[in-house]
Amino acid sequence: MTRAIIIDDEPNAVGLLALRLSQHCPQVEVVASCTDSHKGVQAIIDYYPDVVFLDIEMPQLNGFQVLEAVAGISFSLVFVTAYDKFALKAFRYSAVDYLLKPIDTQELIQAVQRVEKHKRIGPEQLEHLKQQFSNPNKPFPDRIALPYQNGVTFVNMKDILYCESDDNYTKFHLSDSQHYLATKSLREIQDLLEERDFLRVHRQYLINLSHIKKFVKGEGSYIVMSNQQTIPVSRAQKDRLMERFGWL
Repeated sequence: MTRAIIIDDEPNAVGLLALRLSQHCPQVEVVASCTDSHKGVQAIIDYYPDVVFLDIEMPQLNGFQVLEAVAGISFSLVFVTAYDKFALKAFRYSAVDYLLKPIDTQELIQAVQRVEKHKRIGPEQLEHLKQQFSNPNKPFPDRIALPYQNGVTFVNMKDILYCESDDNYTKFHLSDSQHYLATKSLREIQDLLEERDFLRVHRQYLINLSHIKKFVKGEGSYIVMSNQQTIPVSRAQKDRLMERFGWL
C-alpha cells in the first residue's frame, strides 16, 4: 500500500480527494487528513508517509513552510492547488507534480502512478519553485528542471541547443556537448518552451532559436545550429520559422 497524507485547509477539498483516492486508487491508504497545517506537520512526523497531497495557500503555515518543517523526512509530493496559469508553469519548470482543483480523476490516477515510481522532491526543486513564487513578475526562470529516472537535473535555458524526441522521452542537447534524457515527451517540452525562444521545426526536433547559425531553404530545408549540427525543417513548420524571424 502507498501511505498518503492530505493537508488542505478546506474540509470539502480534503474529503473529496480522500473519496477519489478510495474510489480510483485503492492501492493508496490515507493515513491522515488535516485541515490544520501544524497538525499536518505532526502527521508527517508521526506517519512517515509515502506521499503528501499538499495545498500551498493555507493559514498559519503555507505549503512551503510545512515542507521546511519536515525537511528531514523523505516522501513524494503532489501539490493540490487552485492557482492561476503562472503558478502552474512554475510547477512545470521545477518538475514538481501538481493537481489543479477541481481535481480531474484521470490526472489523479496519473499522479499516483508517478508517485509509485518513487519520485521524491529534492531540496533544489523546492528552492527553485519558491524562487518563482516569490518573484511572480519575472515571466520565466533562467533554468529548467529535467526529470530523469533517478531524480532531477537543472540546466540553464541558454545552454540548450535543441531537444530531440525519443519515444516518450526527450533528449536535451547542450552547448557543452552534454546530453540529458528527460522523462517527458517532446510535446510536453514544447508546451513549456515555445513561449521562450524555442520552436518545434520538425516532429522530432524543438530548437533554441538563439543557437541558429544558418537556415537553408528549398526542398529538404534544414537548419545549421551553433554546434554545426543540421536539423531538418518540415514543410509545415518552415513558414512558422520564417515568420518568427521576419525572413523574406
